[in-house]
Amino acid sequence: MAIKIRKLFHFLIALMSFFCFYGIHAQNRAKIPLTTYLQEVEHKFDIKFSYADDDIRDVLVEAPDATELNTILQLIESQTQVLIEKLNDRYYTLTRSTTIDICGTVYDNFKMNTLIGATVTVLGTDFSSVIDENGNFSFKGVPRDAKLQIKYLGYKTLFVNADELVAKEPCKTLLLAQYYQQLEEVVVYEFLTKGLIKQLDGSVQMNSKEFGILPGLIEPDVLQTVQALPGIESIDETVSNINVRGGSNDQNLILWDGIKMYQSGHFFGLISAFNPYLTDKVTLIKNGSSSQYGDGVSGIIDMRTRDSIADTYFAGAGLNLIGGDVYAHLPLNEKLAVQFSARRSLTDFLDTPTYDKFFTRVFEDSQVSRDGNFYFYDFTGKLLYDINHKHKLRLSFININNLLDYSERDIDTNDEIQSALSQTNLSLGASVKSKWNKKLSTSLNAYQTRYKLEAQNISGNAEQVLFQNNEVQETALKLNTNYSLFENLDWLNGYQFIETSISNKTAVTQPPYTSNQRDIVKSHVLFSELTYTSTDNRLYGRAGMRLNYLDNPKSFTKYLLEPRLSMNYAFTNRWKLQLLGEFKSQAVNQIIDLEQNFLGIEKRRWIVSDDDRLPITKSKQGSIGINYDHKTLYIGLEAFYKEVNGISTLTQGFQNQNQFNGETGKYNVKGLEFLINRKTDDYSIWASYTYNLNNYHFSEVLPPDFPNNLDIRHTATFAGTYNINNFKLGLGLNYRTGKPYTEPNIEEPLNTSFFPNRINYQEPNGSRLPEYLRADASAIYDFDIGRKLKASAGISVLNFTGRNNILNTYYRLNETDEIEKVDNVSLGLTPNASFRLRF
Repeated sequence: MAIKIRKLFHFLIALMSFFCFYGIHAQNRAKIPLTTYLQEVEHKFDIKFSYADDDIRDVLVEAPDATELNTILQLIESQTQVLIEKLNDRYYTLTRSTTIDICGTVYDNFKMNTLIGATVTVLGTDFSSVIDENGNFSFKGVPRDAKLQIKYLGYKTLFVNADELVAKEPCKTLLLAQYYQQLEEVVVYEFLTKGLIKQLDGSVQMNSKEFGILPGLIEPDVLQTVQALPGIESIDETVSNINVRGGSNDQNLILWDGIKMYQSGHFFGLISAFNPYLTDKVTLIKNGSSSQYGDGVSGIIDMRTRDSIADTYFAGAGLNLIGGDVYAHLPLNEKLAVQFSARRSLTDFLDTPTYDKFFTRVFEDSQVSRDGNFYFYDFTGKLLYDINHKHKLRLSFININNLLDYSERDIDTNDEIQSALSQTNLSLGASVKSKWNKKLSTSLNAYQTRYKLEAQNISGNAEQVLFQNNEVQETALKLNTNYSLFENLDWLNGYQFIETSISNKTAVTQPPYTSNQRDIVKSHVLFSELTYTSTDNRLYGRAGMRLNYLDNPKSFTKYLLEPRLSMNYAFTNRWKLQLLGEFKSQAVNQIIDLEQNFLGIEKRRWIVSDDDRLPITKSKQGSIGINYDHKTLYIGLEAFYKEVNGISTLTQGFQNQNQFNGETGKYNVKGLEFLINRKTDDYSIWASYTYNLNNYHFSEVLPPDFPNNLDIRHTATFAGTYNINNFKLGLGLNYRTGKPYTEPNIEEPLNTSFFPNRINYQEPNGSRLPEYLRADASAIYDFDIGRKLKASAGISVLNFTGRNNILNTYYRLNETDEIEKVDNVSLGLTPNASFRLRF
């Protein structure tokens, strides 16, 4: 035992001796003030140095490992670039030069790799360079007090003083740290497919740049992608009529760069109107929204374009069987960049299989001539200006257009009807984001948007001309302030002003009729909320309140208080419980004219609530969910209840005995959403199921309670994606039960007590359409054409089984008072192909 202790003692003595030696050696090699070292040299060699104290007071030097005076002086000069001049054998002068020669070697701080292409700039001068293949750079005659900036995409910018890089062998090594943007803690990453992220507050984010593939999609269409999530579908297969938990499309708030959009689709809603390649982030909210959001009693789709200035430009272009597009992000300097996107259809000069299927889907129940001229286009632009590192200015612009000239032939009389339709949206927005200090940041946003729908219908003999116009003009201002009270507690406050003016015009020449109505609603809003995240990230909570003051000069003034709540608690590392709730309201809705009127798109017209015939729509909903997330497996189950008051039969699109009356009422939805997703780096497989019980209540209708027009009781999806090398494959199957509709009375189908005659119907929505089943597939192949030029080719097939799904059924009277049954049929087998370039 004594021997072991003695050996341990000797080992400790040796270890201490080593560290002492190493410490002394390191100290000898450490940098010391030049003035201190000059005193040692003077004493050792019996010489004198003459210098100005200000020239070398802050200069440091490593004590040269040399014994000869001349060698020592040369090493001092090389280290400090201080000029030493010999006056005689005893006296020397030291002069600090105003310029120096510098060099350095740049690596990343993770694997010590060279960062070829990193830029080095001497600020305030014309000196700039790119590091070589070994990571080296050098400059001669650089101002001694200059500062260098070293930048490389994906890494934090490094600033270093020039006098720290005085040229010597070896040159100083500089390490760049990778840039990691601090994101909010998320519940699930790569939800269903790459680029879909579920957040702690219950929302789902889509990152277009990282987006993978979904069945039937060869491009990351924003409004098609959200329909892959439980509780969200389009009952008529369009992106302009998205139903969130049983709500109608006008009950969704759609934002683009903070601007409210009143038009969201092309080709009568079959194609999204928003270019996805500059859309950096899309947030979908079904419930528990932040108090900064107003309107949208059903759901919120918040799209944001790229908001940071890239180090280098990037651009792309693509072509598919419907249209082509281009986009680009062009940094003009470190503080200024522009980005734009443009898209136009090929439909007015090129027939393709995809166009044929779309055309049939839109005009199937009319006799529209294929000689009609139809096309669409959209254009976006954005100016990004970083005033400084604390303040950023952004200007955004979007223009959406759908134009159609067509002819329709009456089957009975053979008369040809000439018509034209124009649907446009033009919006301008500006925002200033400021970070005043570590605790306080603000955001000021303003926009002006204009939506206009013009439709003209001219009978064959020109005896009757029908003109319809719907125009929305909206101006808004919003201020957000975010203050960090503590490390885990943030306080959001803000004010929002919105003025919405809507006009509706109708003119008929025979019989003469003219209607011109214009209404305005103004809202002043105050909102506040607190967000808490525990240190261990197990508890997340957000509670807020929104106070709305609504003013319609013709009809009403209202105060509405809307609480909001979002909570998420992880009781284990894998199991999380979520509780969401909100009250919301909106004073702008869409009324729906008769289904037979025109083509279907222009029957929807925006209108301002008058709190009487068309009340302010109010909703309240709550949900509770539990989810399991462990690396490659996600299981989620959520139950919800939603009640929406203040709806009118004018806004619901009835095609039965209730379509003329304008009664007001409500609907409530009870539902359950389930999702299971197995995912790895190579594949993702998921199955989802949604149960909705969606019923109307109109006290003045008999019977007062009946199924909602959007009552889809059961919806199920089974889909998967697979990545192999540069291939992405997607395959999916969508099933749902049929929507309700109303059939005519069998015994007395016609009511002759009215002029013109009307159809006698059975109980509202007492019948159901057949079940809906559609299978989709898609494939994308990515490849490189050159070092900077990348390409992708894709093909997709919607409804590849060719099944004829009936989307809607309604009845109408022809000129001989015979009842006609009209079935709206889904897209048939619809192929598409695309080719894209990125550089």
